[in-house]
Amino acid sequence: MSAKPAVVLLSGGLDSATVLAMAAAQGFETFALSFRYGQRHAFELQAAAQMAKRLGARRHVVVDFDLRTFGGSALTTDLPVPKGRSLEQIGQEIPVTYVPARNTIFLSFALAWAETLQCTDIFIGVNALDYSGYPDCRPQYLKAFEGMANLATRAGVEGGESLTIHAPLIRMTKAQIIREGLRLGVDFALTSSCYDPGPAGRPCERCDACLLRAKGFAEAGVADPLLQRCA
Repeated sequence: MSAKPAVVLLSGGLDSATVLAMAAAQGFETFALSFRYGQRHAFELQAAAQMAKRLGARRHVVVDFDLRTFGGSALTTDLPVPKGRSLEQIGQEIPVTYVPARNTIFLSFALAWAETLQCTDIFIGVNALDYSGYPDCRPQYLKAFEGMANLATRAGVEGGESLTIHAPLIRMTKAQIIREGLRLGVDFALTSSCYDPGPAGRPCERCDACLLRAKGFAEAGVADPLLQRCA
């Protein structure tokens, strides 16, 4: 019997890399999906490609569209990325790095691919603990999208197997995510989390994503191999 397929959203960061490894460990045949949407940190796509290959994804697709058309985020405009915020400040309000409707768009593409694969499982690496306060990373959002998806698909109408949105990291701290990734053999030196990396992908170490990553590695009690590689 062939493995059950699953679409896995893969940004190239440590969270999505861990989710890809988790889906594979659960016996799914993984189909990795990434996006070039005009983000300033497009270096993450190089990391995603390496991770998809390293973790044995059956196929890795990068979808191109341009959210710079609408703007509204420091990741898709020339607005400055916040730097040097305290950990207490992060998550207190929705930051300017929030990209309007991004996860809804990503999940919609994942849903379309899942239908063509006759696949009923989508994995996403959102987290509601050590995160930047984005509204589309919350459990209630994912439940609502899952309900909508099961109304909007052929399988939902014809009484087939229901689609499931898997968010295995949703209640995990960054340290727990890192430990799980290491247990599953994820090479975090290949990941990219920074919102404003240098030309060669060197992390700025001051944006929210870098600070949350640093907090996670510190609490996990291990050195970040990405910083060692970029030293």
